[in-house]
Amino acid sequence: MTKIVSYNVNGVRAAMKKGFAEWLAIENPDIIGLQEIKAQESQIDLAPLQDLGYHCYWYPAVKKGYSGVAILSKVKPNHITYGMEYQKYDDEGRMIRADYDNFSFISSYFPSGTTGGIRQDFKYAFLDDVFGYSQDLVKSTPNLILSGDYNICHKAIDIHNPISNKNTSGFLPEERAWMDKFTNAGFDDSFRIYNPNPDQYTWWSYRANSRANNKGWRIDYHMTSNSMKERVKAAGILPTAVHSDHCPIVLEIE
Repeated sequence: MTKIVSYNVNGVRAAMKKGFAEWLAIENPDIIGLQEIKAQESQIDLAPLQDLGYHCYWYPAVKKGYSGVAILSKVKPNHITYGMEYQKYDDEGRMIRADYDNFSFISSYFPSGTTGGIRQDFKYAFLDDVFGYSQDLVKSTPNLILSGDYNICHKAIDIHNPISNKNTSGFLPEERAWMDKFTNAGFDDSFRIYNPNPDQYTWWSYRANSRANNKGWRIDYHMTSNSMKERVKAAGILPTAVHSDHCPIVLEIE
């Protein structure tokens, strides 16, 4: 069994100060994808992670203190692909892929459109391009796990207040329609294979005591290609990890 975690750490240096490495030692995934690392590799002491047996692959944004993704893996991948060959996204450190013997794992950080206007348009462009990218990739790499922070709640069950948020970036009709298109085109929301219940979230605003009241959004996903469905044995959310405004999500495959 291979245990895979995805976690938007909202700044890996801040997360490390809050006990991220100690938590990682206990949780002990084989692979963990990180998003929003907000640090160049030279800005962080990787020794505590390497001491746990992880090979560390870093893909920060050009702009310091912003965005960026990483993969930590106990099994050395056969190959690492940095970016998706679209410079405007790669400059923001949006995607990193690790290829193993019988599957590939992507840690991805989808753009947020919360500032509106230009960034919402940028998000829509990314969604269009990542759809085409993933459809092409799955032809050559059929066993694909595209994990990370999608910055979209797919369905009403995935957000604490769907009515009041219907015009909010992250739950817009166009974004949700893209998720329909993506999942209809060959990807499974692995969490929903095993977890049909509401009130299960992966992100909470820092405002209004949202986390304590569980007024959250489920915007982090392990999306698995249809060919992997029989290999998905468990999927869940780890809300007690509190190094970020997100929490980790876990996937177990055989």
